[in-house]
Amino acid sequence: MAWFKRNIQLLTFFIFVFLVLPTLVVGDCTCDPGDDVRDKAKALRYKIAALVSILICSAVGVCIPFLGKIIPALSPEKDIFFVTKAFAAGVILATGFIHVLPDAFNDLTSPCLNAHPWGDFPFTGFVAMCTAMGTLMVDTYATAYFQKYHFKDTQVETADLEKEPGHEGHVHVHTHATHGHAHGNVLSESSELLRHRVISQVLELGIVVHSVIIGISVGASENPKTIKPLVAALTFHQFFEGMGLGSCITQAKLKTLSVTIMGLFFALTTPLGIAIGIGITNVYHENSPTALIVQGTFNAASSGILIYMALVDLLAADFMSPRMQKSGRLQLGANLSLLIGAGCMSLLAKWA
Repeated sequence: MAWFKRNIQLLTFFIFVFLVLPTLVVGDCTCDPGDDVRDKAKALRYKIAALVSILICSAVGVCIPFLGKIIPALSPEKDIFFVTKAFAAGVILATGFIHVLPDAFNDLTSPCLNAHPWGDFPFTGFVAMCTAMGTLMVDTYATAYFQKYHFKDTQVETADLEKEPGHEGHVHVHTHATHGHAHGNVLSESSELLRHRVISQVLELGIVVHSVIIGISVGASENPKTIKPLVAALTFHQFFEGMGLGSCITQAKLKTLSVTIMGLFFALTTPLGIAIGIGITNVYHENSPTALIVQGTFNAASSGILIYMALVDLLAADFMSPRMQKSGRLQLGANLSLLIGAGCMSLLAKWA
């Protein structure tokens, strides 16, 4: 589909931008760096361990939902899929609220920034709000565009059918009604499929943004005490976030090449961010005004995307579905799974 190919190209462009721009956030730090204990050699060992463990766990996490073809219990038709997806959605929701959004507030309200304009207006909440609304608009317009495009194809096929011999009188009316009903089902299924594709791409965009920022921050740090707890925390974070993204990609029923590209983007972004951070360690200053503004803006935008996607596209879509509403057992399992996922991710804020 031409529309989907254009979106993949757009996603690639955005990811390229998000990988390049953070390397520019260098400058002179205007604040006291504090009592950081720097040990470049020891910190580098932790960084390499983080890079390897995050890469492996990200790849495993995003691939687990695809095992439904091998392990029937993990297929989207089974209840366990919804329970697992609820857990992953809880992780993503807590990531947006507990990890990303507070970091954005800290960056954009830092004393290292000028009081004007940064102290005059809550830019963090404003950026997050605008990004959430922008995500809603992308969802709406993309779905509406596809429905309109597909409806034109349906009209053409129906017109062709009416020209076929043997479709006159009562037989014609009966066949036409049946044909129209079939097209209605196809349109509904196609709209749902498109929605899952839009969700998977936008969700990956939000994840990639904050993953790059996190990776650069870890890679640029020279304090082993800061990096050490992040290794386990980020590994857990990326594993379950990958499960959430993988679940969305599975439901989107993309082609193998598209699935591979999206999986690689997710698995490689944080390790690539760490590698970039290691490369710019000597010139990167996390408290420089430029670094704070870029990091804070990207984190605020990422939190808006993640919170919207988790609440609207992942949780509301499943929890309000007829399948969930008809099964009290499935509702209980999904709610518990959601609370556990959000709770575990929130607990990690103590170390990350």
